[in-house]
Amino acid sequence: MSTGLLERAVRHFKGVEAGRGFAQTPGAPAFVAVAGEEIQGWCWGYHLPRPDASSMLCLHELDVEAAHRRQGIGRDLLRAFIAEGTKLGATKMFLFTGADNAPARSL
Repeated sequence: MSTGLLERAVRHFKGVEAGRGFAQTPGAPAFVAVAGEEIQGWCWGYHLPRPDASSMLCLHELDVEAAHRRQGIGRDLLRAFIAEGTKLGATKMFLFTGADNAPARSL
């Protein structure tokens, strides 16, 4: 994925400019769903070593534009994140969300 695309996703979903080096941060997998030039969703998180010589993923954020929800975009982003973590050696994954976040809980 291009650095520019990730920076566009940060602006789109967070309303801020991406911090210096965010797109190149080792251990922070990120994915952006696009159709043409339209950003539809994104996710990012961390790949973290564990004391037992394994590693784990922590999905920090996954967001899909309201107009594109319930079309499998979030599921595809999550699958890409898991696949990348598996490739990196992760054996566990964590996602934290609030009890009232129905879209995240249904995913």
